[in-house]
Amino acid sequence: MALELIPFLDTFGALARERGFVARVLCETAAGPMMAWERGENAPATYLSAGMHGDEPAGPLAALELLREGHFDTGNWLLCPALNPTGLAAGTRDNAEGIDLNRDYWNRRSKEVRAHAAWLESLPCPQLFCSLHEDWESSGFYLYEINLAEDRPDRVASIFNAVAPWFAPEASTLIDGHEIRAPGWIYHAAEADLPDDWPEAIFLAKRGCPLSFTYETPSAMALNDRVAAQMAAVRAALAGHPAL
Repeated sequence: MALELIPFLDTFGALARERGFVARVLCETAAGPMMAWERGENAPATYLSAGMHGDEPAGPLAALELLREGHFDTGNWLLCPALNPTGLAAGTRDNAEGIDLNRDYWNRRSKEVRAHAAWLESLPCPQLFCSLHEDWESSGFYLYEINLAEDRPDRVASIFNAVAPWFAPEASTLIDGHEIRAPGWIYHAAEADLPDDWPEAIFLAKRGCPLSFTYETPSAMALNDRVAAQMAAVRAALAGHPAL
């Protein structure tokens, strides 16, 4: 499913401005601009991204609904709701040049990642990062945690409990080639699986972001359920973070 990108960007932008966010155009693409939104002082913030892969629409839509409901109204926030404009417009995982943006944060071949990484490097490192993704191979919800701080299994349990009305944890014991710590929970080291293929979460961990969650909803399931599950997972992470 392709996202109706320009209406999405227009709606998100109008709501973000109403709620005190400042717009940053990171780069222009053939499908529309890649936007970032900043709210609060120039201090460590909570950061949420979505739309890295263009065939994963639940994340951008969840970011929009969280914004609409006021979940970003307090504290310092960075939002990137549509990181891959050409992929989102076409409904493709990669961008228009065939690059998987979430493997490009070391080599930075794409203009999108070059612009995005430069923007993040110009700001204090986020203290919490939530990345919204989907997986066509899964039948349940799962997450990656990269944690450079206190190990809090109770926090992860609260995320799975929040998502339970829509999805059970992914049942596989090997998810995307990774061993699990518990059902649906990949406790990932701050190292890329392949040295030259850095995802966004690894890039931020290398910058010193102490905690990140990458959420994966099963893209074969109903879109409304995937959006609701993503929203619930974000709310649970925010509720369990001492800075918020």
